Amino acid sequence: MKKIGEHKARKGLIRFEIEEKDGIAENVKITGDFFIYPENTIEELEKKLKGHKLEELEHIIDEFFAMRLDVEMPYINVEDFKIALKNALRGEHE
Repeated sequence: MKKIGEHKARKGLIRFEIEEKDGIAENVKITGDFFIYPENTIEELEKKLKGHKLEELEHIIDEFFAMRLDVEMPYINVEDFKIALKNALRGEHE
């Protein structure tokens, strides 16, 4: 089952695509129209979220950004990612 959700932040759009099976995120893709530095931050976050229970994902996002003090995200913040995640978890698409 694929879950898709997005959130329009102050200056940017964050989109989550989560492929889940039995409540586990088998694959996570984060896309959108936003700036984040270093560039590999999103790729690393996707890897961290993969393989975890859906209800753990929000906490993992918090932990990830708490440990990554070098990340710069102009006009978006951790809360924007969490809102996009929650929107994805509410929406289901085949």
